[in-house]
Amino acid sequence: MSRSMQALAYARPSALSSSREARLLGLETSGGLTPVGPEAHPQFFAGFLTSPQAAARGLLAVADVAAARYYQRTLRASLDPVVTANGDRLRFESFSGCCGVYARLDVLPEGLDGADTGHGTTNVDVNNPLRDALSRLTGDEPLHLRVGPDELAVTTLDGPVVEKKVPLPDRWLRGFAESQVVSAGFDLRAELSATAAVRFLRGLPRSSTAGAARGPLWVVPAGTTLRPTTRPVPGAVCLPGPERLAALHRVLRYATGLRVYGPAAHGGAATASAWEVTLPGMRLTLTLSPEPARGFSGEGGVLEALATDDAAADAELVSVLLAWEPRIDTADLAAECGLGQERVRAALARLGTAGRVGYDAAEAAYFHRELPYDARRAERHNPRLVAARALLAEDSVLLHADTTATVLSGERRYQVREAATGVLSCTCRWWADYRGRRGPCKHALAVRMARRAAPASATDVLAATAVPAAGETR
Repeated sequence: MSRSMQALAYARPSALSSSREARLLGLETSGGLTPVGPEAHPQFFAGFLTSPQAAARGLLAVADVAAARYYQRTLRASLDPVVTANGDRLRFESFSGCCGVYARLDVLPEGLDGADTGHGTTNVDVNNPLRDALSRLTGDEPLHLRVGPDELAVTTLDGPVVEKKVPLPDRWLRGFAESQVVSAGFDLRAELSATAAVRFLRGLPRSSTAGAARGPLWVVPAGTTLRPTTRPVPGAVCLPGPERLAALHRVLRYATGLRVYGPAAHGGAATASAWEVTLPGMRLTLTLSPEPARGFSGEGGVLEALATDDAAADAELVSVLLAWEPRIDTADLAAECGLGQERVRAALARLGTAGRVGYDAAEAAYFHRELPYDARRAERHNPRLVAARALLAEDSVLLHADTTATVLSGERRYQVREAATGVLSCTCRWWADYRGRRGPCKHALAVRMARRAAPASATDVLAATAVPAAGETR
């Protein structure tokens, strides 16, 4: 796993303090993007939270995920959450160190009081002393939230800063890209009341060993609750690694309900799912990868979007029109840029690969953000995309006159065939193992790119016998 170090510079540590009128929660920001360009310490909000204790626990839950590894737990994981201000709400996001859990706390307009919300994206400091203070927060006193430096700090920003240097794995960056592609295919599958939600979540196993050998757990709506099942019957939702929902326990006291999102069950393969606890003026959502040992970064859902030049050009046009909207209306966006809605959706998927949009399953819509790091790394360091481009550069793709192609890779030949549905299959080990569930293999991706680049008449009628590979996985 490729890793780099990201320096996060804060004017001072985030802290929880008290005054005569209210408690003060000051969240310090690092370098980020705003409508006026990059800022060292942007300020997004200064006002009150309408449900202070629920907000404090929700923020802790997002920080819990950022500091956790649900797979290979011995390795250290720590990265400050990302905050996006969308003009009417604040979104706090994080990924687990293993990249298998994506957490987001949406503090909605009804959860904020007394101030306008800005626009932009940055990292926010959540340090251990602050976590301890938030954990001890009790009582009903008002809680004033400041996201970004106050006026006093602004006058001293040229002075010393608090700097954190954190490891930033490339797969963590790709996780943001993949999770929005996965979430865009979700539908609401179940909705529980507060009482049923608490009972269900508290009844889940806390250990990763419980039932791990029996394969993924599925749940199906049954009356007012969810019933476990061993197979994906119609209406079932996959719950892969139920212990990974532990961060939701932070907010159960304040829960008003639970919504569950996922794709339609198909076959017996595990799928991703999203678990949203509704709170007063807020939503806390955990999205789980299909398996605890399987991070979002390797899902391959973004590869088709990265491989098409049309979507890249459309994405450039669409990106100019984005303005940190909390909910992107594809019909309005299509009218503004003169593209069809399908092309706009493809462009948004492409922008999602760079972390420039996320997807909110609760509203079935994308939202705009600009991640405070070089999101182009997600494309440059995607191993299958890099390998597919290398195959093209080496003239290893031979297109036939029919729907097949041959790809030469080392001493082996792979046969790639396009089905009537447009899905490309391959004779390599990757396709044999996953059957397209984790995106295209490098050979199919190279063929897709070659067909898009070649004139309609530029086909090779080479008759080649494909030899299935037993050892190649990518």
